[in-house]
Amino acid sequence: MSDNQNLLAGQRRALILEEVRRRGGIRVSELTRMLQVSDMTVRRDLDVLARQGSLEKVHGGAVPVAERRTHEPGFEAKSSLELSAKSEIARAAAALATPGSAVALSGGTTTYAVAHQLLDVPELTVVTNSVRVADVFHDAHRSGEGGRAAGRAATVVLTGGVRTPSDSLVGPVADAAIASLHFDVLFLGVHGISVEAGLSTPNLAEAETNRHFIRSARRVVVVADHTKWGTTGLSSFASLDEVDTLVTDAGLPAADREEIGEHLAELLIAEGPEAAPAD
Repeated sequence: MSDNQNLLAGQRRALILEEVRRRGGIRVSELTRMLQVSDMTVRRDLDVLARQGSLEKVHGGAVPVAERRTHEPGFEAKSSLELSAKSEIARAAAALATPGSAVALSGGTTTYAVAHQLLDVPELTVVTNSVRVADVFHDAHRSGEGGRAAGRAATVVLTGGVRTPSDSLVGPVADAAIASLHFDVLFLGVHGISVEAGLSTPNLAEAETNRHFIRSARRVVVVADHTKWGTTGLSSFASLDEVDTLVTDAGLPAADREEIGEHLAELLIAEGPEAAPAD
């Protein structure tokens, strides 16, 4: 069998993870038929995903990793999940930032996607505790990307702190820096979101840093794909009534949209180039 050249490795692995999550497990033979690739390619993909902690290999296939409230996946492990949803969410969220405003971005792969979209918004002041997010703006500035005139690129402030598996900086140094500042809008990534637990993370220090972000922001915009709804991490750091806007993707079921609408001021469903307010 010749491998399907239409899918990049990252896209293929994202599809594998979606199927494992949706079905609760899948066999190698099913993946070879679905993806139209060789048995060896599928097994190699499963090896990579297992090393990242994204799934667990079993005889003849793979199953989801048993959820632990204290488990914090690394940035690379999360970066291959829900790629199209994150891209749509990022475009919709970036439209909420106005030129010349002060914005904050927390750590995470969805806020990383938002950062790429914010490159086209001129004269921003960006505060982040994410090494990855800061690199997006620094790399664009060095390469002259973004189509902006000289002097209109973002001013970036990276907090200090202790680095987490998600490449976020947390702890007293980060908290003190954030507490002394004021933001027009905060783009906040989360590990989980639910009515009962609100916003949560498996990292206790990150929870405290996120609390400081929320206190310093005039508008709190949570960016989270549909798989985050109903997930609960070890530590809650905000209730839903502290969120102004949730930007998520069209994969969120109608029943969940209705439930969220009862607790949030604004729900935006990202569908293609623009986001649509939930009914």
